[in-house]
Amino acid sequence: MLKDFVKFETFLTVARERSFSKASAKLGISQPAVTQQIKFIEKYLDTKIIDRKKNGIKLTAEGDELYNVAIRLEKCILSAEKELLKIISKEITFRIGASFTIGNYILPGNCLNAIREVIGNEINLSVANSDIIIRQLKERKLDLGLIESPVMDNDMVYREFLEDELVLFSNAPISKTVHTEELYGFRWICREEGSYTRRIISEVFEDLGVSCKNFNVLGEVSNTTAILQAIKKSKADTNMPVVSIISKHAIAEEVKNGILYEARIRGYKMTRKFYIVYSKENKHNAYIDNVVDFIITGQC
Repeated sequence: MLKDFVKFETFLTVARERSFSKASAKLGISQPAVTQQIKFIEKYLDTKIIDRKKNGIKLTAEGDELYNVAIRLEKCILSAEKELLKIISKEITFRIGASFTIGNYILPGNCLNAIREVIGNEINLSVANSDIIIRQLKERKLDLGLIESPVMDNDMVYREFLEDELVLFSNAPISKTVHTEELYGFRWICREEGSYTRRIISEVFEDLGVSCKNFNVLGEVSNTTAILQAIKKSKADTNMPVVSIISKHAIAEEVKNGILYEARIRGYKMTRKFYIVYSKENKHNAYIDNVVDFIITGQC
């Protein structure tokens, strides 16, 4: 049993996610396979380790003890893998694809340099739409993807690594908290129809009872960089500010320096998940595992 860490990994993922279905998605295996592995452990130990609840799962007392054992094993294995990577000293260029917000505003600089040090090799970063990144992963043109739109594919493994917040922003001073009725007094730069960000925003506005059809829309653009440029180049008018909605990560530096101004809609927070994605073929690739663990633990 101790020699088969795959089942321990499944147990740890179920315990951390508090869900068989979420564990299935993260591990890249079917939910019945997850259930089967948990049943194997329970049969081996002759005890129940997980109780299913309506709102998730809960570890039994024995499950808690097993969790502590599995954590210790995991740490030992991770340490051993780092030693193994020193032996596998091959010259490669690690290829990462990232969607616009992640590739332009989160990864550059310290994060990429930190990943380079972890794997001891150069990194090639390409920035593209999430669906293009998935296609390039399937074509083996990329080793790892970081996406902000959950373009799901059965051949891929998906891991959540960051929760992003979308905020209202302008190049003119605006209140930090905006009431829904004030949204009609702005001039808008919107994301193009069909984009994942546009869908999130539309769902929020629908919940708030706000009709985008009544907005004063100046134009529609395709990505974060285009939105930033459109707002920055617009005339800063405090009476009728030009606004849009963007990831807080994309404007953090400008907000800090007083170049741009951010706001949140009163009583509502717009959030989305960023995902690490890679091919199921690479599920046990040492280099990819190392980078994924490094990013998920927030070390960059």
